[in-house]
Amino acid sequence: MSHVGVPRGTVRKRRSLALLTAGVLTIPALAGCSSDSEETSRAVPQDIAPAARDRVADGSTVNWAVDAMPTTLNAFQADADSATTKITGALLPTLFPMDAAGHPKLNPDYLESAKIIEREPKQVVLYKLNQQAVWSDGREIGAPDFVAQWRALSGKDSAFWTARNAGYERIEKIERGSDDLQVRVTFAKPYADWRSLFSPLYPKEITGSPDTFNDGARTALKNTAGPFQLKGVDKAKGTVTLVRSPRWWGEKAKLDSLVFRVVAPKDRTKALADGTVHVTDIDAATANRIALALRDGSGGQPLTHGPGADLTPAAALRSWALAHGSDEKQAEIAQAAREANRKAVVAYGAEQKALRGYAVRKSLEPAYTQLALNGESGPLADDRVRRAVARALDRQELAETVLKPLGLPAKPLGSHLALAGQPGYKDGSGALGDQNTKEAQALLADAGWTQGGAAEKPKDTKAGSEAEKKDAEKKEGEEKKEGAEKAGTTEKAEKSEKAGKADADEKKTDKTEAEEEAEKKKAEEKADKDADEDAEKADRAAAGSDESAASRAEGLYIVGQDDKPGAGPARSAATHVLAPSRDSAAQSIALLRQAGAVSGDSAAAMVTAQDKQPGGAAGAYAPVGTAAPAPASVKGPLGKDGKTLTLRFVLPSGPGSQSLRGVGDRIAAMLEKIGIGTEITKVPDESYFKDHIASGDYDLALYSWPATAYPATDGRPIYAKPEPATDGSLLVEQNYTRVGTDHIDQLFDQAVAELDEKASRELMKQADARIWAAAGSIPLFQRPQLVAVDKKLSNVGAFGFAAPRYQDIGFTDRQAAGSPADRKK
Repeated sequence: MSHVGVPRGTVRKRRSLALLTAGVLTIPALAGCSSDSEETSRAVPQDIAPAARDRVADGSTVNWAVDAMPTTLNAFQADADSATTKITGALLPTLFPMDAAGHPKLNPDYLESAKIIEREPKQVVLYKLNQQAVWSDGREIGAPDFVAQWRALSGKDSAFWTARNAGYERIEKIERGSDDLQVRVTFAKPYADWRSLFSPLYPKEITGSPDTFNDGARTALKNTAGPFQLKGVDKAKGTVTLVRSPRWWGEKAKLDSLVFRVVAPKDRTKALADGTVHVTDIDAATANRIALALRDGSGGQPLTHGPGADLTPAAALRSWALAHGSDEKQAEIAQAAREANRKAVVAYGAEQKALRGYAVRKSLEPAYTQLALNGESGPLADDRVRRAVARALDRQELAETVLKPLGLPAKPLGSHLALAGQPGYKDGSGALGDQNTKEAQALLADAGWTQGGAAEKPKDTKAGSEAEKKDAEKKEGEEKKEGAEKAGTTEKAEKSEKAGKADADEKKTDKTEAEEEAEKKKAEEKADKDADEDAEKADRAAAGSDESAASRAEGLYIVGQDDKPGAGPARSAATHVLAPSRDSAAQSIALLRQAGAVSGDSAAAMVTAQDKQPGGAAGAYAPVGTAAPAPASVKGPLGKDGKTLTLRFVLPSGPGSQSLRGVGDRIAAMLEKIGIGTEITKVPDESYFKDHIASGDYDLALYSWPATAYPATDGRPIYAKPEPATDGSLLVEQNYTRVGTDHIDQLFDQAVAELDEKASRELMKQADARIWAAAGSIPLFQRPQLVAVDKKLSNVGAFGFAAPRYQDIGFTDRQAAGSPADRKK
């Protein structure tokens, strides 16, 4: 299916990625997550029509649809994409491909063994290569290839244009072992994910110099070491052709050739019907058409779907009457419409007949869809608003919307760093809390978003209660009155003077009037000063309350807020300011205590008894002692300081993104219930990631991240705390939500250096719980994987976690071998 919402070029950044932008795209208490036991979950099995090799015929060609021509065949460059991954998987060594459970598994075609042989004083890994493993030019695969790839990817030489150097920068040296088939790798720093290295492995002729690395492998690979080799790249036809490798030492490829052919997602139904492709990812609409074709069979009955199927008898009669009526102009129009409809029905019927030759093989894709909340600025810079958004979502409903109609298990995903069935998977969503509309509304109230807030004029000060303003106004009035009384007393005294002292009296009167004006001015200045002091106190109190307790305790970084945690003054319980209530602070602390697994309290325990009283939490967004309106009465968007609470929701507009847009509409409806408005903006698929997600031009967005067997390495750039660059911009790596903490970074660093696999996984679970608590990314569901496949093909389809074994793919119907399928005959 199409893959809108996955950044192009992340194939190497997240190693397992087989997706690109072109088609883009359960919350228990954390007390249960604090144990070191792993959650019992099973991956949805792959659906590839498995068959033993002796049942698969030799010969023939398979055409496999891809979204676009690969811009490079160097998988370590930034513009590598899903086509790059598919093609290099058939041509180059992958030392530890993922198995059906999403775990890296040694590939015996290339390795006899690989293991850590020393841990102290430094980690040493010894690779023992398959003695038959050779490049297509006949040279043995060996230490020189490992050395060249390490030097190219270590990051020490900027002349190599690489997308990443994760893991390679930790290597100290690479040496030949006791013989040419042994490679000894010594690490300067421990590296838990050492199995991720050298996959794919390129020959030294490619990685040995910047010129060959940068340009030599973009459109050609002369030296390969897989079951297939590259025959040619035809950009005009949009094809990349692989043929069986005569140098391959493993089990011989069943197919003579494998052709990757560019077919746009919108054209894939027609391509299947025409017999242009044998294997292609499809969307739910095409899957439904194939299901209908198989259901209808060859009974010869008129189709009850497709063009004209919804035409009522009355409409059909009217069409006939117009076509045969006396009005020649109307008759001509009606006859043309009837003829066009007849042709459409015939074409649709022919397509449906051809589609009966295909099966839809389905599983869950090794990728998940998330709701991203941009914490850089605006309302979502406040972690309370982000948590409110998260707690408004019914993730079960969203999962069912996408997966249930396809007959796939519809369960919300509980982790950012592993998928269900993978080793180390644990539902950490309890760190954030269950879906709860009332508590989401209370969080918004704590953040100052209220009914009627949009009608309020922006205040000159950051905070300050109405009572304080009234006090200041009253004090100013009293001082003005006092000044007026003094002026009146002076006037009476002047009238009692003798008439004979007129000149002196006149001077005295002038002086008194000047003094009166001075005193009035002084009184007004004093009142203004007192009011300013009151406002300044309120500002200081608000500044001390801007950071939630969670932020202070955890160092939560929101872009644009550079205050050090805990730097603000202590909060006064008597301060009547627009600031988080103590209940909100307590809730924030509880979130992080849950995330740290140090509390056994459930998510419901985070709300105090006061919060549960009718009318909401006192002091949440008004002076202490003022009851908040009951959250259930929210109607329309909330507001604050004259602004409505409206978030810009960016979604892709392409034909393959209907499902994603449907999810977006449901999310918008859920947010509306708690008073958050959404402004949905639909943008072209090709610009969705580059111009909006990566650049931060959004508040809410839906996009996907792939699964990985190495979360400590591949997850860190996605959740790393943004750091300021020398030019004043922010280095966000792949953290497009711009939300991160020091503690999360520390947990990743500890996990990637922990050589005990169980201990490393536990650190990843802790990191995941804190990512949930920060509420920058909300995993929704694992993506469906729908693949249309010629029914006679075996060992290909919806692979799930596992990497394809290209040498096993072929036709089980021996009559099909040797000739391309013709769907029209």
